[in-house]
Amino acid sequence: MDEVRAAVALAASFGVRSTNPVVLRDASNLLVHLRPAPVVARIATATAAARPDVVEHFRRAVAVTEHLAGRGVPVVGPSPELPAGPFTRDGVVVSFAEHVVHDPTWVPTDFAHRLADLHAELLSYPGPLPERLPLTDLDRIIDRWTRPASELAAFTTERDALVASWPALDVQPLHGDAHPGNLLLTPRGPVWNDFEDTWSGPVEWDLACLALTSRLDGVAAAREYPLVNDPTFWLRLRKLHVAGWLTVLERRFDRYREAADAALL
Repeated sequence: MDEVRAAVALAASFGVRSTNPVVLRDASNLLVHLRPAPVVARIATATAAARPDVVEHFRRAVAVTEHLAGRGVPVVGPSPELPAGPFTRDGVVVSFAEHVVHDPTWVPTDFAHRLADLHAELLSYPGPLPERLPLTDLDRIIDRWTRPASELAAFTTERDALVASWPALDVQPLHGDAHPGNLLLTPRGPVWNDFEDTWSGPVEWDLACLALTSRLDGVAAAREYPLVNDPTFWLRLRKLHVAGWLTVLERRFDRYREAADAALL
């Protein structure tokens, strides 16, 4: 794959040699373990198609991760082998992180409490963050719509209704994609991963991400978070956001077409 070759060449320019790169996941981004080095390359693929500013998303992810790591928060941190980036090589946006061994079958039983702790730590983040990031994503997805016009009309109508009824709630730095797949069980304990979608918004957004996960009973887990407002709006927004991203992913992978069809019914 051209993207893998670009990441391998970029790592080599910093003295990190990968003779046996292995794809860990290929979905919104391409994650590659640059074996034998303990380094993972995150390569923008579907995200680059939907976000013309994807490099800024990667830059924020690195900045938030480094800030949290500096405070002792358990995160998948930068690699000591080379700079985190992000970098652009042959038109491909790449960042680097440490490779962590983890148990992909683990399901956390205390996710909401760990998320509350993460939110408390994120309050100290001093950098600028986008506002209403999900709406920005929706607008860009609408601009690049390739499905039937009738689906676009319904999608846009729901987007407009959400904009018109946006609640006035307290905001703070969020994880942005707070589901159990982004909390990894490693030999040193659970660690947070993937801050690419960090934005400044109500904690109810992160709880909607949790509530709609299929990895556990997300609704029950979200109820364990202390002192939250009515989640109805944020569940609607998250469902539309997921539906939109499925239309992006189906352009790259046929396996997402059925899910996109169901989400847009």
